[in-house]
Amino acid sequence: MDAIVLAGAPNKGSLRQVSPAQYEAEIEIAGRPMLDYVVLALERVQSVKRIVIVGYESMLSNIKFNGGRLIYVRPGASVLDSLENGFNVLTPGEPVLILTSDIPLITKEALEDFLERCQGQSGEIYYSFVPKTINDQKYPGVQRTYVKLKEGTFTGGNLVLLSPEIIGEKLTTLTKAIDLRKKPLKLCRMLGWGYLCKLLFGILTIKEIEDRVTEVLGVRVVGIASPFPEVGIDVDKPSDLKLAREVLTK
Repeated sequence: MDAIVLAGAPNKGSLRQVSPAQYEAEIEIAGRPMLDYVVLALERVQSVKRIVIVGYESMLSNIKFNGGRLIYVRPGASVLDSLENGFNVLTPGEPVLILTSDIPLITKEALEDFLERCQGQSGEIYYSFVPKTINDQKYPGVQRTYVKLKEGTFTGGNLVLLSPEIIGEKLTTLTKAIDLRKKPLKLCRMLGWGYLCKLLFGILTIKEIEDRVTEVLGVRVVGIASPFPEVGIDVDKPSDLKLAREVLTK
């Protein structure tokens, strides 16, 4: 399969208070830009053939483009445009792993585990999520957006695997799926008020979400629970950056 790393987000939120970097992917962590950790993890996964970095040239100075495995393309005006730019340089007919550049704690083991779990399921979009108990066990006190379901409490992940059948045909659908990964209430409103009520009472099930999202988006969506908290810990606020720096400095 191939991989696309979305790295074009400007550093204009709360992280701007603690880093002068122009783009989030350039934020320094233990002597390296945040993007570098994601690329290093991907390079260690043998099943990933090529890695497309959708970003700006200024953030690539510390990354070596060797053997044609790393490809650089400029981002578009929106996530949809950026995904299109990434897909356009890849070979049609192969699965694509999409991830963001703000998950510097991600590891080879976490990526391989997610991909292996996807192989055992039949779907077109595979979406990662992480149980709160997993986060609390390894990173006590980490602040995430959680949703309480019947099976437990979970946070959305930052890995999405796409089957080749929908690439090029369902880009708008893909954008919706990626955009809603951290917005459970917005997702449930899209699914319907009955689902929102079930969510508020903590009785909504994972299968109900999968089935309804599949119906709404028109493609088979499968949720993949990861035992690796690094899948769900993105750096989008100062406390996240502090945690990443503490962990990676060690």
